[in-house]
This record gives sequence, C-alpha cells and structure tokens, in this order.
Amino acid sequence: MREAIQLQLVNQSDPEQSHDSVLTPLSEVSKQRGLIDIANRLDRIRSWLEADLDDLESALESTRQNTSDLGRLAAQHLLEQPGKRIRPLCVFVASRLGRAVAPQVVRDLAVAAELAHAATLLHDDVIDQGAERRGAPTARVVFGNSASVLGGDHLLIEALRRVNRSGEPRLMTRIIDVIGAMVSAEALQLEYRGRFVPEESVYQRVVLGKTSVLFSWALMAGGMAAGLKDLELNALERSGDRLGLAFQLVDDLLDLAGDPAVTGKDSLLDLREGKLTWPLLVACERDASLLPDLQRVAADWSSAEISLPALRNRIVATGCIELTRQRALDAAAEAKSNLSVLQRSAARDALDTVIDAAVERAR
Repeated sequence: MREAIQLQLVNQSDPEQSHDSVLTPLSEVSKQRGLIDIANRLDRIRSWLEADLDDLESALESTRQNTSDLGRLAAQHLLEQPGKRIRPLCVFVASRLGRAVAPQVVRDLAVAAELAHAATLLHDDVIDQGAERRGAPTARVVFGNSASVLGGDHLLIEALRRVNRSGEPRLMTRIIDVIGAMVSAEALQLEYRGRFVPEESVYQRVVLGKTSVLFSWALMAGGMAAGLKDLELNALERSGDRLGLAFQLVDDLLDLAGDPAVTGKDSLLDLREGKLTWPLLVACERDASLLPDLQRVAADWSSAEISLPALRNRIVATGCIELTRQRALDAAAEAKSNLSVLQRSAARDALDTVIDAAVERAR
C-alpha cells in the first residue's frame, strides 16, 4: 500500500505547477479575508521579483532527483507541496537593500533558507507523529519515519553546500549556529513533552530557536550579500527575530482557531501533543482550572477522557485568541520599527509587506 501511494505521488509531480506557488497562497488568502491592500502589495512584489521567484522554484526542483533513495523521495514529497516561501522571500527582498548582487549567490542563500526550514518540518513531523502537512499526508506517513529523518538530513547538507558557495565565511558560521539552535530548541520542546508546564521563559527559548533564528539569518544573509553595514545587518537580524515571534504566535492561534482545510494541518495538533503555545499560556493565567486538564491531555490525550472540542471552547472563552493576535501585531510592529535605520526604498516597503502578510495570514 505504501509503495502504491509513493508511486502515485511521484507520478503526480508537475514541475511547472510550482512556479506560481510563491506569494500566490498568501495573496489569495488575504483577498478572501478582505485584506485587499495587503493582497495588492503582495501581487506587486511577485511581479517585481518574478525572475528571482521563478529561479527559486527551479533551484528547488533541481534538488529533486530520479532516485530510489527513500530519504530523497521523502524530501521531494515535502518540497512538492506548495509552501509560503517566506524565508527565501526575506533573502530576496533584503538583497535588494544595497548594491547589485550576483543572482546565483542570492539564489543559493534563498534556497538554503527554504531547505533548512523544510528539513526541520521533516524531522518535526517524525517527532510529533504528524499526519498532515500543507494539505497532504506527511512524508513520514508516505515513506516512513526513517526515510523522513534521512530526507531532512539530505536537505540540511544541501543547504550548507549552497551557503558555502556564497564564499562568505560569516554566513557559513551563522547557518551552522542556526541549525544548532533549532536542534536545541526541538530538544527542549521534547524534554517538556507529556507534561504541560506553562512557563513563559521556556516558550521564548523554543520560539527563538525553532522559528526566529532562521528568519533573522534570512534577512541578514540577503543584507550581507548586498553589502550592507553592520548597523543595518544588526537591524535586519532584530527585525527577523520579531518577525519570527509574530509568525509563531499566528501559528499558535491557528492551531485553535484555524480552518484545517485552509491551514493544511491537523486540527488541535498542538493541543493534543501538550505543546506550550502562547494562547494556552494566556488561557491558564485567566482560568487556572484549565491547567489540570491540559496536563492530562499532554500526558495522554487519547485516554484523558476529555473532549478536545469542549476543552478548546473553554480555552477560547478566556479571550486568549484575541490577546495572542494582538501580541503578534505588536511583534510585527517591532519588526517594522527595527527597519527604521534603513533608507526608505521599494525593498524596505516590500519587507513591511512581508511582515504584514506573515501576521495577517490564515494558513
């Protein structure tokens, strides 16, 4: 059965189909939510960076090979599903903030950002036993856990190769640090698995390592390629840190309030796994009676004899969704504020748009 699914998915791959995937999902969702201004700005960015974005998809396709290596097939399976591509977009836009850059260098850095992100998704789905990702069965479901882990390893190696080709030692050192931070954050999250502990400091450490560091690297890498000064690079890193926080906060609230048909993820997955998210932190502060139930679900949700939909309703009733969304908006405002040291330009305006889209998304 697994072999049949593999064959079907590989045969359905269409290289031409992915070229319009960058920004289109964000733009369409923005239009559906009535955010016409953001949608129009995203459409303008897509036109402005059309060649770069097409090159990105072509480069991602070049990492796919005709192979019987299950690890590579698992990696291909994830890359073929349309993603938001926000991290490589950060590289492309930041690279337009300074001098003209060799397209190959920027493309390699953008691809590296996406591959590093995709690698963590493959590994996370194994650790979290995820069944759905981007509206499709996860690679671990189709090819198995071992293949999914190997697929993530393949992508990390390819990401490092591409950064190394940039010829900038600082970028290589930093991406190694980023990967190390992501691994450490995942280990910390795993340490708390099965025992819900509402500690803000733990949440901040996980978000910094799993999400923020790669956004910071993507913006800094694009800016470094463009020859920006250290003051500007530091500003981009700080902006990426806040953008990463805003992005994760939106992910947190979508687990409770998102439409699975839109998000492409299992509903209430974070809740079932007992993950520490910002809405749950807020909910516990506002209603202490939730903590014992959240801890029982974290220990073993299948035998907790607690209705997850009913628990979700109690959580949402605390107002945690609205407060989380406001915190995400505040983080996004901080991300944009950090860009104030940069001269006003089309690229800086585009970064503002990327930040707005990241926090206003519904998937």
